[in-house]
Parts: sequence; structure tokens; C-alpha cells
Amino acid sequence: MSTATDGPDIVPGPSVALTVGSVGVDDDVVDVPDATRLTMGWLAAAIGAIFVAVVVGISVGPISVPFHRSVLELLDHLPLVDVDSGLTSTEQAIVWDIRTPRVVLGLLVGGLLAGSGAGYQGVFRNPLADPYLLGIAAGAGLGATLAIVSGMGDGLGILDPIPVAAFAGALVAVSAAAALSLRRNGTTSPATLILAGVAVAAFFTALQTYVQQKNADTLRQVYAWILGRLSTSGWDEVLVVLPYAIVCGGVLVFMVGALDVLAVGDEEAESLGIRPRRIRAIVLVAASLATAAAVAVSGLIGFVGLIIPHGVRLLAGVSNRRVIPLSFLFGAAFLALADVAARTIQSPAELPIGVVTAFIGAPFFLAILRSQSVT
Repeated sequence: MSTATDGPDIVPGPSVALTVGSVGVDDDVVDVPDATRLTMGWLAAAIGAIFVAVVVGISVGPISVPFHRSVLELLDHLPLVDVDSGLTSTEQAIVWDIRTPRVVLGLLVGGLLAGSGAGYQGVFRNPLADPYLLGIAAGAGLGATLAIVSGMGDGLGILDPIPVAAFAGALVAVSAAAALSLRRNGTTSPATLILAGVAVAAFFTALQTYVQQKNADTLRQVYAWILGRLSTSGWDEVLVVLPYAIVCGGVLVFMVGALDVLAVGDEEAESLGIRPRRIRAIVLVAASLATAAAVAVSGLIGFVGLIIPHGVRLLAGVSNRRVIPLSFLFGAAFLALADVAARTIQSPAELPIGVVTAFIGAPFFLAILRSQSVT
């Protein structure tokens, strides 16, 4: 975790003359260089990755379903489409009622974590920032732990108190970090906000550890939640997360132009009519809400918000016009495929999905640090 904003700056590329409003940047009136635009090639690649993840996710499992029949079964549920997939009623129930909600949930959670990570990295201008930077993980962990040890984890879907408690804990942690970072004049700085997040995370983690030690009989359930999982009881969890994905994702994508201008520097941004504090506040609120919603239904899944934006930046370019939208899409595909690995490596048992992402993310993180030390 980076605790300062003086890491490698994320810059949008060649400087151009801009006409901007008070919040976003309108591409119709801004001369945006082609090198920073989201191209159809990258968009097609990301959508293709999601298609592959969906087909693999609904086909692979203890009961294998042919890929082409899985696709036909999904098509059969589309409006005005009537095709015969050739699956038995049991296989149809497995594909549509069990696997498809889980795959869709994985897509939403992965997209939210990766997109939020890209937003955090754009705000703090540091590619090592991640969605858990401001204490969200610790707050959600404490909320979930309190719900578990209180015996409230018997509900299903939207009636399950554990996601509600985790979401509330995450928001409390972020709000506490924001409040503690404020100066007397009501302003803050990215470095102060990060340090406040570190302090809040340490405090909430200490509280969670204390609660766990006082309730040792629930340790297995608590750690199962902390390591992350995408278990579903149908479409309920998907419907809970979907509004946050639409609203928060839309806000982050809308702010990509302003974040590119902020990457040049606050003074330059202000001279172009952008208010840096307002932009940072909007992006941080949207990214924090998205992360809290994802954590509430999936537990703590690490590294997605770090490795996906950084990988996109290495391959597609550093402009937020590419990084944030592609992070949403590739992050969705990555987590859906990671979930397939989590439920098949030790089939019929399941690995926590956080273990799978850590196996992939930790070496990638070390590679980032090594490349930066060399350069």
C-alpha cells in the first residue's frame, strides 16, 4: 500500500488545449488526441474476454455442460428468442439458476473492484493505490464479524444481515477517514487522507481481532468471509449490487476526462476551469460506494483493484479514458474466471476466491515493484 502521492505519476499523454466545465470534460469540445481515446479494438477485446468468461463459467463445474449448449440456454432466456438448448431440466436449472447468477455476480464484483482501483489510482496519481486504501476492507471486516458473532447470518440474499453489516462498516470506515483528514479550514490533501485511512484501518482491524478472540467458535466462518467467496442464493445478490454498478460505474466513466486533466497538475487543471477538490471528492465517493457494495456481497477479494488497472495501463496506455472503462470490463472477466478456478481446483470442495486472486496478484505486485526499481 502506498502512503503518499509522490509515486509514479499517471499522465494523460501529450498536452492539448482544452475547454472544460466545472466537473467533467466534454470530448465534443475538447481536442482529445487519438492516443488517449478508447478504441474499438480494445473495447472488442474486453467484451470478448467477458464472453469467454461467461461461457466458461456456466459450462465448467462438477457437472460439465457443453459450451455450445450453455450458450443456447442463455439465448433461450432472451426476449423474443426461442431456441432448444438440448439440455435436461436438471442441467437447465444448473445453468440458469445456479451458475449464471454466480457468474454475473463475479462480473459485477470484479468490474466494481477493478474500476474503483483505477479511480483511486487516478485520484492519487499512484498506480499502487487500491480500493481498500481508505479502510474499507477493515470496516467491512468488522461489520461482518459483528454480524457473524451475533448469530445474525442466517438470512438469504437481500435478507442476509452479513452483507448489510459489511456495507455499513465499510461506509463508516471511509467516512471516519474523510472526517479525520479534514483540516481546520475544511480542506484535506490526498496524502493526509491516505494516512487517515491507514489509521482507521488499523483501529478497525484491532477491534475485529478483539471480537474474534472473544468469540473463537465463529473463527472459521469469519475467516471464510474474509478470504472472499461468490456464493449466491439466486439473483438476489446480483440485484443488490447492480444499482451500484450502474450508478458508480457511470460516474467514474463520466469523470475520465477530468482525471486526465488532473494528472497534469492541480494548477493547470484550475486554469482550465476544473475544480480539483470537487473532482477528487466525486471520484472517491463513487469508488468507495462501489467497493463497499462489492465487498458486502463477496467478502475481501484482494489484488483485483491493483493488478487489472495496472495491466490495462501497461497494455492500452495511461489515459484514464482507456484505463477506467477497460478496467471495469477486464476486471469483470478476470474475477469470473478466477471463480471458475476457485470452484474446480479442489472440486467438489471450493477454494476461497481471495486465495486464487492472491496467488496471481502477489507475483504481479512484486513484478511491478521490481520494474519500478529497475527504471
